[in-house]
Amino acid sequence: MAGDETPELARAAVDAGADLIEIGFPFSDPLADGPVIRAAAERALAAGMRTERCLECLAATRALVDVPLVPMTYASLLEAYGYERFQEGVRSAGGTSMIVADLPIEAEPELSRVQLVAPTTPPERLRLAAERTDGWLYLVSVTGTTGPRESLSPQAVDLVERARSVTDVPLLLGFGITTPEQAAEAAAHADGIVVGSRAVQVADEAGAKGLSELVASLRGAIDSR
Repeated sequence: MAGDETPELARAAVDAGADLIEIGFPFSDPLADGPVIRAAAERALAAGMRTERCLECLAATRALVDVPLVPMTYASLLEAYGYERFQEGVRSAGGTSMIVADLPIEAEPELSRVQLVAPTTPPERLRLAAERTDGWLYLVSVTGTTGPRESLSPQAVDLVERARSVTDVPLLLGFGITTPEQAAEAAAHADGIVVGSRAVQVADEAGAKGLSELVASLRGAIDSR
């Protein structure tokens, strides 16, 4: 989540093996997010993190890391700020792409962004999302919100296989991946994994050192499978 500590947290994650950093731009009604991300967004908003400050945070993070940086937020924020203005701001700050969790595929076609698909996404929309996504396709492994889970969703493998049948773009699997064991299991099928809630939780509880240890454990599990 965007905040004063985010650049240093990002550097710690990258040093420990993260290939990409997703930065949440807080929104007051994050429908796709579970309790951990919601609480982080509330803290960020209470600390005064609005769009301009989030873009400044993105730029400060870019100054410390050279991996792709992907802001994640919701359409209402872009509607208020201006879609084109937001995209230009992200690019100027060093963002690689963006994720707008609740923006339909057909909406704002000129807005370059990573598309999300879920186990409930029908084949024709999965294909359309893959055609229009920016760089990689975000596979949501569950029919629910983000948050730690005890095991990898049984729907995840089927979703990866369905996506593979319609596209050659990289497939990153997220939502609910919490442990190194789950990371290794997910990475055995997808091209990469996204860990959000657990990373935010550990960063809040244990700072950059704790986040570094978490990322190193995930990296190690993926590389040793």
